[in-house]
Amino acid sequence: MTDQEELHAPKAGRSRGPTATAPRARYLTVLSASAALMLGLALAGLLLGPSDTGVTPSTVGMVVLRHAGVGGDRGSVDATAEAIVWEVRLPRVAAAALVGALLAMAGVALQGLLMNPLADPYTVGASAGAAVGAAAAEVAGIAAMLGGLAGVGSAFVAAIGAATLVYSMARIGGRVSVHTVLLAGVVVGTLLWSLIPLLMVLAGRGDDLQRIYFYLIGSLQGADWTRVWLLLPFAIACAGALLAWYRELNIITFGEETAQHLGVPVESFKKRVLAVGSLATAASVSVGGIIGFVGLVVPHMARRIVGPDHQRLLPVSAMLGASLLTASDTVVRVWLNEMPVGVITAIVGAPLFCILLRRRRAASW
Repeated sequence: MTDQEELHAPKAGRSRGPTATAPRARYLTVLSASAALMLGLALAGLLLGPSDTGVTPSTVGMVVLRHAGVGGDRGSVDATAEAIVWEVRLPRVAAAALVGALLAMAGVALQGLLMNPLADPYTVGASAGAAVGAAAAEVAGIAAMLGGLAGVGSAFVAAIGAATLVYSMARIGGRVSVHTVLLAGVVVGTLLWSLIPLLMVLAGRGDDLQRIYFYLIGSLQGADWTRVWLLLPFAIACAGALLAWYRELNIITFGEETAQHLGVPVESFKKRVLAVGSLATAASVSVGGIIGFVGLVVPHMARRIVGPDHQRLLPVSAMLGASLLTASDTVVRVWLNEMPVGVITAIVGAPLFCILLRRRRAASW
């Protein structure tokens, strides 16, 4: 047995608590249940809405089937009802699922990399950087260029800049101290947040102010198919990269010295994970603004269910993140008069995080 295999092999006699690696059969059950929950909440998002829209479950079914090419007569569905289902509800549900998945995966990667339960895109400054970059693109009038890629690119550059600054501040003696990353993230994030009001003053025009305010409050109200297709390749690329690095993420949780001994290029690996986490955050912020607690709470929930193995943790976290944000957005759209969705994720996430953190075992990290 190699050193790496020995590290991952369960010890004889060790009890399997909530943080131990789940058996394969249990993992497959959890994975199936997570997928079913995500699909069920997505269906609820399609079906639920104001009662005066005239959209019934049969209408939703006919619209989806017809656009899927399965069948359905166009004349059998009212044009307004079809537009509500296909142009408003479905892209919004899809955008919520993708943003939730991206934030959750970024949270998993950052918590595993930094071995800190408080790490997420918000606390390490990446969210604030992405918001500043996206807002600056709005002020400069370039956000919509290249089909929206210019806005995402600006957010990504700023998020990378923020993450690099945090990385540099936490670098001590040629190595990054995980204990100072969060402190550096708070400092950099506070600095970047102070730039948002400046950009709002520079914007001057009402439309620009409204778009910049959108990045501050977190909302999926303006989600459409363009934004969905913009998010999809980023979600696939980030998920693929992180899953490809699951072994390194597993090994680094045993400590940097152990990881270095087992052949992981620790410093360069940190840069790669920070870059992918920043990219996921930038794509999410450019579409949904700042939405807190998804990347912080969901990884803890998933870790208690399936254990610390990132090969299992990443898919389950992605589906739970998609489920949480889809449900939250449905609630604000249907019952809370388009309240910012970040309010719901904070109300749900903050108490839940306190409970999970209280019960966290040292063996998880």
